[in-house]
Amino acid sequence: MNTTPSPTPDDLDRIRVVLSHPSHPGNIGAAARAMKTMGLSRLILVNPKVFPDAQADAMAAGATDVLVAAEVVDSLTEALSGTVLAMAMTARRRELAVPALWARDGAAELVAAAATGDVALVFGNETSGLSNDELAMCRRWAMIPVSAGFSSLNLAAAVQVMCYELRLAALDPGFPPAISGAGELATHDEVEGLIAHIERAALSSEFLDPASPKRLIPRLRRMFARAVPEKKEVDILRGLFAALEKAASGPKCK
Repeated sequence: MNTTPSPTPDDLDRIRVVLSHPSHPGNIGAAARAMKTMGLSRLILVNPKVFPDAQADAMAAGATDVLVAAEVVDSLTEALSGTVLAMAMTARRRELAVPALWARDGAAELVAAAATGDVALVFGNETSGLSNDELAMCRRWAMIPVSAGFSSLNLAAAVQVMCYELRLAALDPGFPPAISGAGELATHDEVEGLIAHIERAALSSEFLDPASPKRLIPRLRRMFARAVPEKKEVDILRGLFAALEKAASGPKCK
């Protein structure tokens, strides 16, 4: 019997995003924005070069509450105090580290651990990343599978990627929102009626040769199967073809 707790939205509240020695306040603000868009709110800054700062506020763009609540500590030891798991993010392979995880697997492991207590996702300085000593303080480490040809990833962008992966691991997003103003879908009979109408119009206009129909009707069915038309859309098309048929059958100019 599996006794492992299932992820819940509360697990995101137990995830600390730790920025160690960040040098650019704009990155701190952008990281806060990245966190808030994915439902994370616990930001911890280890000895930031400049904070608080107006540039951080500007880059947060509506996530200043995350900045206001951010904890500023002097060491990574303080940032990780009380956690059950710390995971370091790094782009460089380290000889003495445990085997790496890809970002998605790392996020899933963090979320699973968050069911039992606080966890931390640790990012290093923009220039040099995490030191070997800092990495050694984290039980696990993960990498984002970037292009080998250009692997330089901005700190805030890396935070955004990982916050997205954490949210996916913690929550089932379900189906995307419905289209605004979407109407009732057309029935099978209504779509077939439209196809028959198109076929009549194609025959009467001599666009379609009844002796050699080729695959017009199967292709129309395939197109409408992909399109999943609404009732109103079918009505519009049928009205259009009716008007074209009427115009085509009217008196001809001599």
